[in-house]
Amino acid sequence: MRTLFVIMPVFNEAATLAACMQRVIAVRLPQTWSMSVVLVDDGSDAQTQAAAQAIAVALGERVRLLRHAHNKGKGAALQTGMTEALQRSASDSDAVIIQDADLEYDPQDYISLLGALDAAPKRTAVFGNRWHPQHVPASNYARLHRSANRLLTLASNALTGLRVSDMECCYKLMRCSDLRSILPHLTEQRFGIEPQIAAALAAEGVAIVEVPVSYAPRSVRAGKKIGPRDAIRALFVILRSKMLIPKKFP
Repeated sequence: MRTLFVIMPVFNEAATLAACMQRVIAVRLPQTWSMSVVLVDDGSDAQTQAAAQAIAVALGERVRLLRHAHNKGKGAALQTGMTEALQRSASDSDAVIIQDADLEYDPQDYISLLGALDAAPKRTAVFGNRWHPQHVPASNYARLHRSANRLLTLASNALTGLRVSDMECCYKLMRCSDLRSILPHLTEQRFGIEPQIAAALAAEGVAIVEVPVSYAPRSVRAGKKIGPRDAIRALFVILRSKMLIPKKFP
């Protein structure tokens, strides 16, 4: 039985955390997979801390709760969770997937993502793709968000040699063997971790396949945290990635 480690960073998401966790644990994975959630509280407010603690008590061994004493950023929380997953993994064929603590993504997509991973050769990761033909942006903000993501994805592809459609998608699934090889390259503390993961996979020779996923974006007013400054940082990370590990890049 292989384990899927769900790495869930959370920062001030008291309103959505419990519902998101319910969706995650409700997923019926393929018979050859079990699930373990690594919940990383990234210096959240008291309400979120209480919600995370209640989840950890209620779900027992199915959830491992880790805490940062102060907010460090999504990238730092992911690195904490990934390190924990690798320490607990019993096999390199185990896998990790990233799950945001809001309700923008549907964990039922784990099934198709795992199916793609099982069907792919070794040294292959699976990314979700939000921008498939069935996805129709519901607002001008959503259209702007999609356009900005596409530009960053094009820039990332140009420097990494990848051919992905949605580099910024939260759903990134990889085997623990591949995570072990890329983790030393991961240094970004905030949202720059997304292009850095893609660059590190490319640098280590890991192929990427994509699977369409559901997406219900929320607005800044509703709690979305990523903004223009993070897009600028992501572009910087993309441009810098060619210099960080040039010997392994195409």
